Amino acid sequence: MKCPKCGHPDSMVIDSRPTENSGIRRRRECKMCRNRFTTYETYELSNTAPLVVIKKDNSLEIFDRNKILTGLLQACYKRPVTTAQINRIVDEVEAELKNTLKTEFRSKDIGILVMNKLKELDDVSYVRFASVYREFKDVETFMQEISELRDKKA
Repeated sequence: MKCPKCGHPDSMVIDSRPTENSGIRRRRECKMCRNRFTTYETYELSNTAPLVVIKKDNSLEIFDRNKILTGLLQACYKRPVTTAQINRIVDEVEAELKNTLKTEFRSKDIGILVMNKLKELDDVSYVRFASVYREFKDVETFMQEISELRDKKA
């Protein structure tokens, strides 16, 4: 592994630990300058089929976690939600999809997973995400969603 400080191409692993997201955290030391740094590695199973999303118009698309991340970042804009919390939601959704025996998922089902996780985190971000995802057509639909959210909180 290349040292981020001096660029030397060789380092040694000092410590390895599993992470929550089925990966490995490695503490490394550069053999040249003795700088210590951390790398994160994730497992990639080469024999698994890619996750496919069935869109509303029934077209197929390869699952792209960045689309969920972008939607969440927009919904959580100027809200007390950290990027770590947003990344956790994306990781959890992706892990839940991969842990099923299916390879094809309706975009609707993925959106519901995301909304359920976001609802636990921040109400305003949830309503923002839901308004775009569910394509609220009028103020009544928007108010109904807020009313349901308020009733569940009470």
